[in-house]
Amino acid sequence: MKPMMPMGRLTRLAQPGHFMRWSGALLPWVAGLALVLLAVGQYLTWFVAPPDYQQGETVRIMYIHVPAAWMAVFFYGAMAVSALGTLIWRHPLADVAQRAAAPIGAAFTLICLVTGSLWGKPMWGTYWVWDARLTSMLVLFLIYCGLLALWRTIEDPNRAARAVAILTLVGAVNLPIIKFSVNWWSTLHQPASILRMGGPTIHPTMLYPLLVMIAAASVLGIALHLQAMRTEILRRRVRTLAILEAERLDAALLAPQAA
Repeated sequence: MKPMMPMGRLTRLAQPGHFMRWSGALLPWVAGLALVLLAVGQYLTWFVAPPDYQQGETVRIMYIHVPAAWMAVFFYGAMAVSALGTLIWRHPLADVAQRAAAPIGAAFTLICLVTGSLWGKPMWGTYWVWDARLTSMLVLFLIYCGLLALWRTIEDPNRAARAVAILTLVGAVNLPIIKFSVNWWSTLHQPASILRMGGPTIHPTMLYPLLVMIAAASVLGIALHLQAMRTEILRRRVRTLAILEAERLDAALLAPQAA
């Protein structure tokens, strides 16, 4: 049986030139789908989902907080895969994908921390506690910031890509800590309510709006990532052209002296 898509064709699709063509055609559809899902999700959040019998209207923060937390972890996982692509396979788009994902993941992590603090105030009586889940998410945000700073610190793109890839893989140790911290330690943060043995513990009237918002955040994240990758590719092309032009001018200035 022939494979649905040969590996060679997948490799060609991932080349920068091919990526720019197919991503440009796909991006408007992904962005449009994200807007539709966001509109539906917001309607379900504010007009269909009921208030919680204990938390009241503050439970609606969940519909932003949970998708943001999911995307914060998802983008770091994607960066870890891209780091392997940089170090092992040296794929031309691996570092592009990783660099494009970092600010998006950092933004989602910040949204998660802010909404979590706003949610924690009425529930726990304080905006912040050094809870295992909260602390590990804060560490994730600091790792994102460190990676972004490292890219700017090292001028050579190849050295920066390798250094960031190594640090990304080291920081990936934090992902299982984020996931299982509520099981490993006694924390104020509630345990898993959706992905758990025995099924979700959230009532369907709240679960379905939450799933729509998670889907909306996921599609929005993909759209942002595609656009960020396209911008990064164009930025690198401009940098290459600038270097070539500088070399050409230097050669032109040195030619009369050599003669």
